[in-house]
Amino acid sequence: MTTERSPQRADGWTAAVRQRLGLGRLLPLGGAVDGAWIAETAAASVLRGTGVPGAVLGTLRIGPARMSAGTDTGTEPHRPAGTGGPDGAGPAGAGGPAEAGPAVPPAPPSGLPPGPLRIEAEFRAAGDRPLPDAAAALRAALVTAAAARLGLEVAEVDLRVTALLEGGTPDQVTEPAAAPATPVPVPDAKVDAKAEGPVAVAAAGVPGVVSLTRVLGSAVHTAADHIRVEVATAGDHRALDVARSVRTAVSAAAADGLPVSVLVTEVVDA
Repeated sequence: MTTERSPQRADGWTAAVRQRLGLGRLLPLGGAVDGAWIAETAAASVLRGTGVPGAVLGTLRIGPARMSAGTDTGTEPHRPAGTGGPDGAGPAGAGGPAEAGPAVPPAPPSGLPPGPLRIEAEFRAAGDRPLPDAAAALRAALVTAAAARLGLEVAEVDLRVTALLEGGTPDQVTEPAAAPATPVPVPDAKVDAKAEGPVAVAAAGVPGVVSLTRVLGSAVHTAADHIRVEVATAGDHRALDVARSVRTAVSAAAADGLPVSVLVTEVVDA
């Protein structure tokens, strides 16, 4: 049995469940102070709807950006709230004591730390357009969609042409055969918020929240040092904005003042 005294076993079990359910990596949304993550499959489903004429997306993966020599990727360890710098309220190196800022919640089990991301994708290109132009247009479209529709900080996009299309511009922008596998159905994945208590009701009432989910455990997971909420968001709302609103609503509804994190497990199209 997994207990609080066996964190490695707990993390291993959670990672195994996450892999089996097909969530992929848990990607940071926004910065460290946002306390939000999104499943890779949820993010990929949105990005795969992005396309440009003459390019058909194939496989698509999202992970941490590669560190270049002498380049700061912004993934330095978090400072405690109120100590100054990226996660604190006061300026770094200030002479007086910094004002206390909001506590930063921990990442979900196996979640990537906040920092820039890298998209790796394959695509088929039409032969009637220069390949560098098609790649540049697709790269720009992916970066724009990642920021505008999700809130992901994408620093790198690595594209690989796998084939040339015949007959000019295709009538589709994604490759159905290369779509990610459908996650294994989870019994009672959609949650009755009223039965979960006031915190769940507050989260479920946020505009853009389609439902609460329980993929990694409870829809509202309360630990000694934080609260984590799982949600499915609407595709016509920016995932990061919804997550921020959920954090605000849950913080107001919770009486213990614990920091709140949000995990977006699915983005649902209208």
